[in-house]
Amino acid sequence: MRRVHLSIAELSLPLVHTFTIARGSESVAQTALFRLTHGGLEGLGEAAPIERYGESVATVTAYFAEHPPTGDDPFALERLLDGIPPAARCGLDIALHDLTGKALGRPLWQLLGLDRDATPVTSFTIGIDTPEKTLAKVDEIRDHPIVKVKLGGGGDDVAIVAAIRERYTGTIRVDANEAWTPEQAVATLRELARFEIEFCEQPIPAGSPDGLRFVRERCGVPIVTDEDSVVAADLPALYGCVDGINIKLAKCGGMRAALAMIHTARSLGMKIMLGCMVESAILATAAAHLSPLVDWADLDGPFLTAHDPFAGIAYDRGKIVLPAGPGLGVREVATA
Repeated sequence: MRRVHLSIAELSLPLVHTFTIARGSESVAQTALFRLTHGGLEGLGEAAPIERYGESVATVTAYFAEHPPTGDDPFALERLLDGIPPAARCGLDIALHDLTGKALGRPLWQLLGLDRDATPVTSFTIGIDTPEKTLAKVDEIRDHPIVKVKLGGGGDDVAIVAAIRERYTGTIRVDANEAWTPEQAVATLRELARFEIEFCEQPIPAGSPDGLRFVRERCGVPIVTDEDSVVAADLPALYGCVDGINIKLAKCGGMRAALAMIHTARSLGMKIMLGCMVESAILATAAAHLSPLVDWADLDGPFLTAHDPFAGIAYDRGKIVLPAGPGLGVREVATA
């Protein structure tokens, strides 16, 4: 009997620039690299645990040290994934999908019946920084069609966006990462509306659908949740309060959980963005396979890392290009 075997290692990803949001900064991202083997095949997976939700690479590793996956059927996803915490589930879920796709000799987008050409254009995220460094980052990616600007760091958010708009003609999205009160959000977004902001992501602390409704009804800028939309069960409470949600595989627990969120959001009339953490091409490519199902993408993790030991997702002037290889279509590459 051939049984599945899992190994996990910490993956360190140095960043091109220190990345700062309203909650903190990082210059090296730490993720968990999964290698799942069965029948001579290896499935790659990745978890990017989110500290805000009490998860880390250490908690992921500790979970599987006590609960190793068992069985001889890597297609038994529901059984293998049942009851696992989100970050740990995410890494195993992706490795299982990669392994089964390789076993069948088909890329995941094809197994899901999706159109490889129907992928969205991803945004490029600009973290919080000084005005001078922020504008220097804008100059570096001036030709990219969409940027997402992190706000809420205590500076003059309106002045920052105004300065960006003076030299950038593409689409601008903003993300406050829960930094504002509802009243601050309304006041700030009313000022930002003149810069043709596509939407604002998570303007206020999670847990207040009525607060989101208050902001949405008064600011004139579409509102998208992130921290308020972790799993599918969170979405009904947001009905009528927001325009869309941000789904992250690292947050909800992998591709199967993301599909549940996509179907739930559509049933509620919500638009959908696929987002990411600072992560390698493994996790970003897994999300990319689902991107023909969504309206927006923020799958820019590979843009932010200085040395990624994996390659998969590619971009054509920002438009996501899915790999053609079986499973994830991710391959290991040499790094400096």
